[in-house]
Amino acid sequence: MRKMQIHHSNTPRWIILVIDMLIVVMSVFLAYLLRFNFDIPDNELRPLPWILGYIFIVRLVSFAIAKTYAGIVRFTSTEDFFRIFLVITSGSLVFIVTNLVKYYFVDQRFFIPFSIIIIDFITTTGALSIFRIIVKTAYLELLNPPGDQIKVVIFGAGEAGVITKNALDRDAGIRYKVTAFVDDHPGKIGKKLEGVSIYGSDRLEEILKNADISILIISTQNLRPRQKQEVIEICLKYGVRVLNVPPVSQWINGELSFRQIKKINIEDLLEREIIRLDEEKISRLLSGKKVLITGASGSIGSELVRQIAKYPVKSLILIDQAESPLFHLELECREKCVNKHFTVHVADICNRDRVRYLFSNYAPDIVFHAAAYKHVPMMEGNVSEAVLNNVEGSRILADVSVEKGVERFVMISTDKAVNPTSVMGATKRLAEIYTQSLNKKGGTKFITTRFGNVLGSTGSVIPLFREQIEKGGPLTVTHPEITRYFMTIPEACQLVLEACVMGNGGEIYIFDMGKSVKIVDLARKMIQLSGLEPGKDIQIKYTGLRPGEKLYEELLNDKENTIPTHHPQIMIARVLEYDHATVNDKIDGIVAMVANHNEFEIVKGMKKVVPEFRSKNSIFNKLDPEE
Repeated sequence: MRKMQIHHSNTPRWIILVIDMLIVVMSVFLAYLLRFNFDIPDNELRPLPWILGYIFIVRLVSFAIAKTYAGIVRFTSTEDFFRIFLVITSGSLVFIVTNLVKYYFVDQRFFIPFSIIIIDFITTTGALSIFRIIVKTAYLELLNPPGDQIKVVIFGAGEAGVITKNALDRDAGIRYKVTAFVDDHPGKIGKKLEGVSIYGSDRLEEILKNADISILIISTQNLRPRQKQEVIEICLKYGVRVLNVPPVSQWINGELSFRQIKKINIEDLLEREIIRLDEEKISRLLSGKKVLITGASGSIGSELVRQIAKYPVKSLILIDQAESPLFHLELECREKCVNKHFTVHVADICNRDRVRYLFSNYAPDIVFHAAAYKHVPMMEGNVSEAVLNNVEGSRILADVSVEKGVERFVMISTDKAVNPTSVMGATKRLAEIYTQSLNKKGGTKFITTRFGNVLGSTGSVIPLFREQIEKGGPLTVTHPEITRYFMTIPEACQLVLEACVMGNGGEIYIFDMGKSVKIVDLARKMIQLSGLEPGKDIQIKYTGLRPGEKLYEELLNDKENTIPTHHPQIMIARVLEYDHATVNDKIDGIVAMVANHNEFEIVKGMKKVVPEFRSKNSIFNKLDPEE
């Protein structure tokens, strides 16, 4: 069947004004008919032309001042109806004042019967509003034949839900029909909002299953992460696309448009409850302190900068070897940290003289060490660089911190340092061992934080999957059973700050990473959240484990156990303590081998210091004893 073509040119304003004035005239006649029971006496008919002319002029002037005719009728909103109400009210007040003036100062007779004024007010307001509703409804029905409409459910029946519905109604380019609101407020369930029924969330699955819903829009901003995940999971089960209304602060000019409603990200499915930090203690610790951050332009480093800048620090010293990302971080700091003193330095942490110069010049009180090479397969093929940066660089920073009297040194480690199967993991474990052994050598408190993958960090699996989806696939997963722990970058940095405050030195803090996630499940959900079907629109391809990669990540060594802290998401790992002189000598030997680039000898040396280091899927397997 051929679809009706709707032209989107707007009706000239003068036509709307003419129609409004015709409505005004008819409303006056209707008021008289109703007042006199459809039999108007002759004595009331004689002054009617004068009364009608006066009402006509007053209404015309008030419409012209308020420009009630200037809006696009098919997009009439609540604001337009309110404007009509105010304009008609003001005109009726003029009629009342005219009556009072005529009665008390002219001839003690009313010009317009008060009953006519009241009835006219009601009929004019109602008729003008009904006219706009009819035009809007007719337009939407002609534009959106029932068979072509996209059915939408809005989660949240509050003000944001109404605004979301209005945004959909205003979007003339796409055909949407809101068929249900979902809300858990007991006072709303069973009622209607703008003619649409409100259901409890316990009915959501039933609605999606039976009503052929295409889109669910989450309008509420205070949905708990667990409930949000449940809603998204139900939608994915029935192939319903999930969209999210951004916070009011992100609306353009305070108005929401459909284009601003974003699709749900995989981060929303992995999001957890808000972390409760001891803000007062963190503020007290950082107040007036000079804070140095290495790897400052990286995923973790830059987020630490953002979060620490919220506290009353004296200055921020930002160090990184990556020039371009550091330049962008500097621009961000200039814009957002206008009241904070910060300096930005391109520096290699393996250059002891450069590190010592920066520490001497800026005298940091607290160091957050986030600089590291972290890509497992890449470091498996570049052992010398991994050792130089992750081990020697960390050692230089730690030594200079003790030398210059730094109060606290917080090292950002990884779950890959636990029972390492890769060169990268082993280098991070060596850095942990060294910094811990230094804890009793001076006044510096060395604190290590250990966590798994962070969502959206550079080179992580999620940005890779997004890029692959944009290209049409396939999504590459190394193994069908591979799992990883995930947490958001802000969450990880918040816990780092909390651990920094509670640390007395020598501890390795491990973070509650929640449940491990199958990477293949992550891939499937990301495809579904993009509105596509796994295996049909986009394929998933298994590529095999990469060098140094293991199927399951761990947060604790086999010989370790944990001690709880006051924070439910932070624990302390019980680890073996190492003698500093012994560890230092062994690392000297490993670093000395870097010059010859004999990677097998370097790895053999690391395995002696870290006996739990067992290579996986790597050329260095042959160095491990046969099991």
